[in-house]
Amino acid sequence: MPQEFKRQYKEILEQYTLRQTEHNLYEGQNFSRQLIQKNISPEEVISIHKASLEEIIPNLSADVSHSFDLLIEVMIRYGLALKEHQTLIKKQENFKMEMELASNVQQTLLKTKIPNMFGLDIGMISVPAQEMNGDYAYFLNDETSVGVAVADVIGKGIPAALCMSMIKYGMDSLTGAKTDPIVVLDVINRIVEKSVSDSMFISMFYGTYNTTRSEFTYASAGHEPPLFYCAKSERFTELQAKGLLLGVVPNVKYEQHSVVFDKEDFVVMMTDGVTECRSKEGFIEQQTVMDIIESVRDESAQAMVEYVYKKLEELQDFEQRDDFTLVIFKKI
Repeated sequence: MPQEFKRQYKEILEQYTLRQTEHNLYEGQNFSRQLIQKNISPEEVISIHKASLEEIIPNLSADVSHSFDLLIEVMIRYGLALKEHQTLIKKQENFKMEMELASNVQQTLLKTKIPNMFGLDIGMISVPAQEMNGDYAYFLNDETSVGVAVADVIGKGIPAALCMSMIKYGMDSLTGAKTDPIVVLDVINRIVEKSVSDSMFISMFYGTYNTTRSEFTYASAGHEPPLFYCAKSERFTELQAKGLLLGVVPNVKYEQHSVVFDKEDFVVMMTDGVTECRSKEGFIEQQTVMDIIESVRDESAQAMVEYVYKKLEELQDFEQRDDFTLVIFKKI
């Protein structure tokens, strides 16, 4: 510590030992700002305090004097730990800013518009558990057909977001909504297999709805099976379709199936953030999810997905553990 600082501190300490006034304390506070500006360490401050006190009080007890030696050693370690902590906090703040920026870029890059189709009501909600979304929903449409992709990366964070960029790139390369689902999955699988790390896998469901025939054709790459609700029988059935996860091998044969909608029928497409919701008692059963959906079957598709999200959020005590994506196609 410079001699000038030592002199100033001794004067402040001497005045305080004599008077103990608020003014003396105020001078000490102002002096501490100078110490911070000059990057004076805590142990240096204690060392000059000890030396100043021994000059002010010549008969200072040896035990008191030695106690400052211990405090200096403590402060050396404390100062190092504090610097490491501050460095870590700074890194975390920088990382948070980068994640927020990346999240904004992801939202802009992967943004999709819900199409307005005659005779079909569409609802969609996608809520990330963290800053970056590992789920993805994408729409393609023309005059009579609308296609929807619902994908889920096995993983989170920036790597998952980059994988979703590959999905977006592949979807943009398709010619239109009339492309067969098995062709769509084949194209996306080849892109993912070439471009994504072997440790990253993606499940994906793709379906296309023809408004003229009221027919929904679909295929799946290891994704959660959608739920089809038949209004006439008031029953749910799973739309099963076998298919390997995207990115495992380049050549995969996918199954393609179709179902015809009657009025008020709807299909619920989702990610495992919906089917694997957990409460304090354990996983929320599929029947509970179906009961929640059925309770609002007369609402619009968008009102349905928003209601389901809110109810499952309540059942989880508002602790979302995974990305949540839900899409509903409803014939009207």
